[in-house]
Amino acid sequence: MVLSNTYLMTSMSDFSDWEEEWRTSVFDKISENPQHVFLFLTKRPEYIQFETDLNQVWIGITVTTEREKSRIAAMRENIKENNYFITFEPLFGELGSLDLDGIGWVVIGTETGNRKGEITAEKEWIINIARQAKVKNVPVFMKESLLDIVGEENMLQELPKGFR
Repeated sequence: MVLSNTYLMTSMSDFSDWEEEWRTSVFDKISENPQHVFLFLTKRPEYIQFETDLNQVWIGITVTTEREKSRIAAMRENIKENNYFITFEPLFGELGSLDLDGIGWVVIGTETGNRKGEITAEKEWIINIARQAKVKNVPVFMKESLLDIVGEENMLQELPKGFR
């Protein structure tokens, strides 16, 4: 089956904050629409206990700093899902070694906008994440804002199978 659309369900919310009844209602509708992909993000995977076996659902976490890497283990522990992803956006520093076992997709971005004290990701930070993902055969999607940082020769915009 070819999937027709991909929806980010938490662009203005955090999946861990959703009421149980709301989550149940949303996932009932998702189960009726297997042709679409649904993405959910959280910054607080330690606050949720959730399980689904719907193949078109992807649950992800946001990691922006070294101290937030614990979210990866918390996601695996508290959210039982077929498809995990991590968004490293905005990237505020070098992350070192990452545990990408079981991760199906990595998204990388830098801070955008005009915030005072804005931090621009460094090429080495981005390449480090991409290199570790490639070792695990994890597709990497770099946001357009990284083009001037990593250069066209290093730019990756890969999607997992089934995404459109």
